Amino acid sequence: MSEPEFWNEVEKAQQTMQKNKVIEDKLEQFASLESELEDAFVLFELADEDASLEKELHSALNSLEEKIDELKIATLLSGQYDMNNAIVSIHAGSGGLDAQDWTKMLLRMYDRFAQSMGFRVIELDMIADPEAGIKSVTLKIEGANAYGYLKSEKGVHRIVRISPFDTSGKRHTSFASVDVIPELDDSIEIDINPADLKIDTYRASGAGGQHVNKTESAIRITHLPTGIVVQCQNQRSQHSNKETAMKMLMAKLIELKELEHKDKIEDLQGEYSQISWGSQIRSYVFQPYTMVKDHRTNTEIGHVQSVMDGNIMPFINAYLKENQVKPS
Repeated sequence: MSEPEFWNEVEKAQQTMQKNKVIEDKLEQFASLESELEDAFVLFELADEDASLEKELHSALNSLEEKIDELKIATLLSGQYDMNNAIVSIHAGSGGLDAQDWTKMLLRMYDRFAQSMGFRVIELDMIADPEAGIKSVTLKIEGANAYGYLKSEKGVHRIVRISPFDTSGKRHTSFASVDVIPELDDSIEIDINPADLKIDTYRASGAGGQHVNKTESAIRITHLPTGIVVQCQNQRSQHSNKETAMKMLMAKLIELKELEHKDKIEDLQGEYSQISWGSQIRSYVFQPYTMVKDHRTNTEIGHVQSVMDGNIMPFINAYLKENQVKPS
């Protein structure tokens, strides 16, 4: 068995273990809720005789309600790829340095969210600006249901604040786009015509020691019929970067095929433009008041810094509830 084949088998085993753990965790949650519900019944009977226990009963019921809501949300993650890892790409939009700084802020927000969920974050590609901020960054976020949760973040994110780059202290509006696709495992195969691919190599930048910038290990793949571009530079091996980039490309092609209701990948033509400017999904207002509002669900959080510290689960929960798949 070659080294690439060995690591493919390791990855498959890890994915199987991850899926099994998701199921085991849900069963444990359900058993725990059953036990807490029984305890609440006992406490209810005791409180009926001792009024001093009413406060404890209310607290127990509130805690139980929150946990039931969490389990309900977990059961909504039943999409074909919801259990998969997520590939998250953030791109600066209009707004110059402000937009690039905003991209960096969103990167931090998703990193904090991933930490709170126990997810692992791996940087696949980054283009930083020497003056300020980030032009674009692509992350792989590993964890149970990572894609199921983060798919709600796909779209344009808008920030309104007093620009740190404007000495006149004026308020500025900037934009960044977030794209989210599932990481596909090796069991999914699609036919891509090699003639439809333009593959470029370039020198990687960033962490990696002396190897970086000396060999052209970074990979950029363009799917010519659709204009989809993916790139990866996080691995030392050009082969590994190409394999990761191809998985990203396949995920985007599958997503586009489903959106356009096409039978074959070969039928896809035209520019890939899923994220359209001017149709932001969420606004983050820092001045003249603080508010983060999701325009799809009308969910609002007044503490904007809490959101920037990774507290995006209220938006995710509202999105999942509103877009849950109805049983057929």
